[in-house]
Amino acid sequence: MSTLTIKATKPQADFLTMPNKYRLFCAGFGAGKSEAMANGAVIDAAKSSDALIGCYAPTYGLIKLITLPRLQQKLTEHGVRYKYNQLDSALYTSSGGFGDFILRTLDNPNRIVGYETLTAHVDELDTLRTEHARIAWNQVIARNRQQPKGMSEPFNQASAYTTPEGFKFCYDRWVANANEYYGMVSASTYSNPYLPKDYIDSLKASYPANLIDAYIEGRFVNLTSGAVYPDFDRKLNGCLDREEAREVLHIGMDFNVYNMAGVICVIRDGNPIAVRELTGIRDTPAMIEAIEQMYPDHKIFIYPDASGRNASSKGASLTDINMLRQHFTVRARPANPRIKDRLMSVNAVIGTRLFKINSERCPDLIDGLEQQAYDKNGMPDKTSGVDHVLDAIGYFIHWHYPVNKPQIQLIESTGI
Repeated sequence: MSTLTIKATKPQADFLTMPNKYRLFCAGFGAGKSEAMANGAVIDAAKSSDALIGCYAPTYGLIKLITLPRLQQKLTEHGVRYKYNQLDSALYTSSGGFGDFILRTLDNPNRIVGYETLTAHVDELDTLRTEHARIAWNQVIARNRQQPKGMSEPFNQASAYTTPEGFKFCYDRWVANANEYYGMVSASTYSNPYLPKDYIDSLKASYPANLIDAYIEGRFVNLTSGAVYPDFDRKLNGCLDREEAREVLHIGMDFNVYNMAGVICVIRDGNPIAVRELTGIRDTPAMIEAIEQMYPDHKIFIYPDASGRNASSKGASLTDINMLRQHFTVRARPANPRIKDRLMSVNAVIGTRLFKINSERCPDLIDGLEQQAYDKNGMPDKTSGVDHVLDAIGYFIHWHYPVNKPQIQLIESTGI
């Protein structure tokens, strides 16, 4: 075929012309996700009669209900003759210069074997569990290496299409750990002018606010009701600042056996900046050693978990805080601030964008601020594993920027 005429919305057109090897169309309800996928697959098939285009969906039911009918519709619109072979689960075309399509499910990634594709199109990737999606995606791109005859420099591009389902695989791969190979387009429901007039209003009347951001705006948000840090934004609160030579350091610290956490901060122009995190540290002596090796020439203040006043779980004669006092200046009160007060203090500096975080050196802190939600008892969830570093930063923030000022202030103790 000589020319394909594709009708697309602005986000769809932006996506279909993306140069990235791995691209994501992150779409709200009704934003044309399946349309973008079908158009993308047909455009790729028109590049060579020998091309094999991989089209994937989580289950056979979705292949049958969405993927196959949409491809058949597009081929018919463009006057491309085809035949569906159910045994092969493939669409074979018979129009000159047009390739074929192989349809596969993601429910068992180990079955994605035995063929090579020029390009791949993966629908509803984030409906899978995170690790399942990761394995499936890696299997798909491993097959994506076909070099059709007559194509001197084939571009083996792979595309994913999803409605954002919280902080799962697509968020991790295209946002938290993005690189030059990965690119994303977000498509709002508002971008589709062909929807019924009452469609968006009816969604707004049916979904809570956090789901509106995901399912209408096409944004990655915490889908669990009640985010602990609702105003945090990795772009607005992010930075690349680092500690300077001999700059005073402030380290919030949380005690956990084999999983201590510390957040290293500086204060500039009166505002806090998190420049590095220390996570997964074995115990207090190991934490002390790590800090002293990294920062031998800095004055250091420690803001610890007040539970560290209890006897060390390792059986040492000194409490954890007393160990720290032998090396650093410790700022600790008799007890931790109330959880509510600590959260209010952190949220205050987040919401005013006074608090900045090095986005390269504090990945766990950023993930935690985005993802932590309240549990069924109205307390910050402790089951996701992101709470230790959040507690650590909270002790420092509450000391310097308390919303509710504590009634007791202790004189800080200076180490030897």
